[in-house]
Amino acid sequence: MESKAEGLADRLVPYSLAGTIATAILTRNMTKALSILMVDFSCALKLSMPLAVLSAMKECSQNHITVKGGKFLEAVADADTLVFDKTGTLTKAEPKIKEIHTFNGYEREEVLKISACLEEHFPHSIARAVVQQAIKEGIEHKEMHTKVEYVVAHGIVSTINGERALIGSYHFIVEDEHIELSEQDRQEMESIELQYSRLYLAIGGKLAGILCIEDPLREEARDVIDRLRKKGFTQLVMMTGDNENTAKAVAKKVHLDRYFAEVLPEHKADFVEQAKKEGHTVLMIGDGINDSPALSSADAGIAMKEGAQIAKEVADITISSDSLEQLVILREISELLMARIQRNYRVVIGFNLGLILLGLGGIIAPATSALLHNASTLAIGLDSMTKLKKDQENKK
Repeated sequence: MESKAEGLADRLVPYSLAGTIATAILTRNMTKALSILMVDFSCALKLSMPLAVLSAMKECSQNHITVKGGKFLEAVADADTLVFDKTGTLTKAEPKIKEIHTFNGYEREEVLKISACLEEHFPHSIARAVVQQAIKEGIEHKEMHTKVEYVVAHGIVSTINGERALIGSYHFIVEDEHIELSEQDRQEMESIELQYSRLYLAIGGKLAGILCIEDPLREEARDVIDRLRKKGFTQLVMMTGDNENTAKAVAKKVHLDRYFAEVLPEHKADFVEQAKKEGHTVLMIGDGINDSPALSSADAGIAMKEGAQIAKEVADITISSDSLEQLVILREISELLMARIQRNYRVVIGFNLGLILLGLGGIIAPATSALLHNASTLAIGLDSMTKLKKDQENKK
């Protein structure tokens, strides 16, 4: 929008000069010609638009939202599709270990100790939950492994006492790494409550334990989803690496339009790219390393407060408050900014065109045209610096 305003201002300059020359030639009246010359569209257009955008970015920061550029506010205002990650986004950033199931002779304490030892290297809410549980139970988890390797959207690989150690999703442990499960293992897995997210630990080619994680929804999630829908979003989608049952339960509770379970980072990015090809303006909100490809692919990527550092670096917008309410505020500020910019267009063009016509008619002198033109530029600039949310409250 800023570029459009600058382009329009530049394109109008030749017309102003041509109008001045034409008036001087046709009317032989230099006073009327000067009345046109004293009025220029460029000043107000080029000053008011950047001021409006900078003011909106400042207002966002006052609401715990950091925006890296005006074009991202424009994307938020135009967006009709919003893609959510689940863990740490729709759910709280502090999940908790509720149950630990052991297999193949491993003890509960040993499973938690090894899991914490592996997970402590990675900045993810699930990893923090494992480490915090070990600390809570007084279990020391000194490093016992070799170099750890993080497999994006899958899990962690290392070696403990000469045996390959894996921790991650079912897809990673069973389908990718082909850890064999006995009939007894499968029966035990089926007895675990479906609402829990699960972290699988395998050592030496055998399943050692399953950590069941309670990932409580944010209290405001359902209300925020409903309000965003009223704000014009037609597609509210969740994409998560969690299992089908967990994803389905969350999507139902918060009234999402669609959900995708057991997805990889590239699947999230592919969905965003496909939606953009179909003509949608897409926002992506997430907090993890896994979300980075989709955050960078979206028209505007949004990172949560407790997100991984790489997610914050890639994202165009960062929410520093631990609440989804900021999404509604961000949408409101963006829409109000676009409305203000459109209003500025109308006022600048309309008022200055009126001054030109009054000058041509000999009703006002060139000095008066210049005074009114500069006064209006100043007034529009000052108005563009006022709070947008205040404008909304006054209208109510």
